[in-house]
Order: sequence, then structure tokens, then C-alpha cells
Amino acid sequence: MTARTPRPFTGCVFIATSLDGCIARPDGDIDWLTSRGRDAGETGYDAFIAGIDCLVMGRATYEKALTFDAWPYDGRTVLVLSRRAEAGADPRVQVVRDVPEAVDAIVARGARRVYVDGGGAVRSFLAAGLVQELTITTAPVLLGAGLPLFGPLEADVALEHRSTSVLGAGFVQSTYAVVH
Repeated sequence: MTARTPRPFTGCVFIATSLDGCIARPDGDIDWLTSRGRDAGETGYDAFIAGIDCLVMGRATYEKALTFDAWPYDGRTVLVLSRRAEAGADPRVQVVRDVPEAVDAIVARGARRVYVDGGGAVRSFLAAGLVQELTITTAPVLLGAGLPLFGPLEADVALEHRSTSVLGAGFVQSTYAVVH
């Protein structure tokens, strides 16, 4: 898609990182977030997710969601972006192999607001020009090592700051629009 091509949906990221930019420990653990997250107070997640038609997540994020007490995405279309996950193994999700297949599935469903979650999925959708909004909540902790939200980029991704809020327990949440 070029800057002039109309986008069929709005790609949105709503994610938490450590202060040093990690979304999980090297082994995928997010205890650093879950142990502190309640203290952040109102993050706006419930209002955000209420406006989402479809979710696209990477395999590791999907596998992490499977460990939660309850499936958090009931009633929503969930696409798992993975070359290794078994298609059809979980009726709650559709496995898609790459970004073009994910876009085809999103468009086929008529989704207008798409939640992109997980480091690899976020990076892939950013690289394809399919993310328009980023909300990043930073937890007041340094992990020293872990899975980064962002990594090498082919080009700069220009952002326009929309807002920053200080939440409880030292959490800071910033929202940006991606400038295409």
C-alpha cells in the first residue's frame, strides 16, 4: 500500500513494555507486567477493545493468551499470524501465514478497527504501512533483556504524539498516530 492507497481498516496497537522496551522476558514470561498491572488503574483497555472488530496476533502472543484463566477475546475474530501454528486446531482462531493473507481475511470480514498484538505482528504490520495508531503503556521496570517491541526497521516510522497520561504506580501511557 502506498501513502495514497486508501486503507480498508485502521490498524491499532495497544501494548505494554518495560522501560527498556521489552514486551516479555526472553522466555516469554510477562510476570513483570501482571504483578504490577493492577496498580496502574484505568488504562483505557476496556474502551479500546470494545471498539475492535478483529485481532491479529503472533503465535507467541496467542500461546500466552492460552495460559490465561479465560479466553479474553470471546465474540471477536482472532487471526494468528504464524507459519508454524496448525490451521484449524483451535476453532476460536484463524491461522494466517503472512500479512497479505491476514489483510485478505480482515477485508473479507469487513473489519474496520484491527488490534495488532505481539512484537512480530506489530513489526510486520508497521513495515506494511498497516498501523495507524500506537498506544504504548510503559511499566516502571527495567528487565535488562527480553523480547523487544520494536527492532530493525527498513525505514524510519514517523509518529505524531497524541497524548501522554501518567497512570497509577508510575505507569506512563502514550498514544501516537503513525504518519504515512
